[in-house]
Amino acid sequence: MAQKNSKTRQWIALAAMSLGVFMGLLDVTVVNVALPTMVRSFNTTFTNLQWVLNAYTLVYAVTLLIMSKLGDMYGRKKVFLGSLILFVIASAINGMATSLLVLDIGRGVQAIGGAGMMSLSMALVASNFSGRDRGLALGILGSVIGISTASGPLIGGYLIENFGWSSIFYVNVPFGILAVIMTIIYVKETPSYGKNKHIDLGGMVLSAAGLFAIIYGLIVKESNPHLSWGSLEVSGLLVAGLILLILFVIVELHVADPMVDINMFKRPHFIGIIIVAFALGAGIYAYNAYLTALMQNYIGYSAVQTGVRQLTMSVWSLVLGPIVGILSSRYSKKWMISISLFVGGVGFLLIARVIGPDVSFVDLWPGMVLMGITNGMVNPLLNTTGMEGVIPSEMGMASGLLNVFRQLGTTVGVVSLGLIQDSQYENYLNGHLGKISNMPAPAVTGLKKALVEAGPFSGHGVAFSSRISQAPFAQDFQRVVIKAYDNGMTAVSLTSAAIVIVGGIGAVLLLRNHVESTEIPTEKRN
Repeated sequence: MAQKNSKTRQWIALAAMSLGVFMGLLDVTVVNVALPTMVRSFNTTFTNLQWVLNAYTLVYAVTLLIMSKLGDMYGRKKVFLGSLILFVIASAINGMATSLLVLDIGRGVQAIGGAGMMSLSMALVASNFSGRDRGLALGILGSVIGISTASGPLIGGYLIENFGWSSIFYVNVPFGILAVIMTIIYVKETPSYGKNKHIDLGGMVLSAAGLFAIIYGLIVKESNPHLSWGSLEVSGLLVAGLILLILFVIVELHVADPMVDINMFKRPHFIGIIIVAFALGAGIYAYNAYLTALMQNYIGYSAVQTGVRQLTMSVWSLVLGPIVGILSSRYSKKWMISISLFVGGVGFLLIARVIGPDVSFVDLWPGMVLMGITNGMVNPLLNTTGMEGVIPSEMGMASGLLNVFRQLGTTVGVVSLGLIQDSQYENYLNGHLGKISNMPAPAVTGLKKALVEAGPFSGHGVAFSSRISQAPFAQDFQRVVIKAYDNGMTAVSLTSAAIVIVGGIGAVLLLRNHVESTEIPTEKRN
């Protein structure tokens, strides 16, 4: 009876941690859907609202490792719980925000809470479960990670259409309070590994500053696609970030109690997991933004209609997670990961093949299903495989590193795919706008400039505006704009296919089928 009660407490603890992770990751994507409503509510522009997104992305990425280390040193439950409470308070403040400044600051504070929950959840699950139950629990957590990132358009669209933009923040409050209560009662604390150790303040500052500079540099490039990589605004930040991270590694090699054990990066298996995490972010997660734009801006689905159709991807995370958790104890995780990534590559190729002016969901769903299967398989396996061979005192940091590279992959992917789409879109416009009959040269120049400034996401709005629709060249012009967008979207799909296939090859070459127990000290592992 006691054992049964203990098992029940474990699974309730998993529910508490999963709820926190779901909220934290959902808030990375759900705000995208709310931006048009916020523009009207705050009487501002999309440009001014950009920091509602960027504040969360930046702070979330730069605090992941810090929160991981604090959890390892002082108890993961304590830091997870504190992060959860901070997230709930910030969510309430965001919902009440009457100015963009308050909302931007609130999003940054919310991101600290989200980073703490995300970075420690995996390590907490690994320490609260053992044996086969650990693989199943990590698989379920992986399902939550996968479905939370894919369900933003559906959940956000429903809440905004029915309750307004503030509801995407207010909804976190009751569920967050429930998660706090469940965490206090059911989650077991881990040992505090920081006894007799000093906080590596230098490492924390350097890692945060380095990641901030690199990610902010990428954000600047994304927001200003026509800035060259050599411009001071972009290259200055990227170079500064790289220098800071090199200094971080040097410091970590020489301090007595480093923030990150650099020896972790000497293990091919761990490098392979990082490559997979990066490929998942840069391939699958980054592509979601472009797929959503295709479905909403060009096919014409509403946010809710888009979210419902994207269930063909996200539902697989819910279905496959527990199954993968069980299968991972019987079959090679290395080959399950690599084959799943190759399946995703095929999905992207199928989408690239059908993109055209008349594309619809009927054409897209086979590729979307394969993408969903990849996400549903790889995310849980990333968790279980990432924890293999990691000693208990490093589990939080290992989890943090996986999340950093997944988030970095997403950021790099969004920027890189955007630059590829912009380039192909503009090239097509340059080659075809001048060939439209009955279109005066001044109109070609002016509209080309307007389309390039609007970008592929918003070019549809320019082409189908009421003023343009009355022009004698309207139909030919609109056809060129749509084909230019399709040209860029095809290139984006092919690039995403290449990213996940490379990730699959990395898994084949670097992952190991058998990694020694987490109980074995680092110095004995080879």
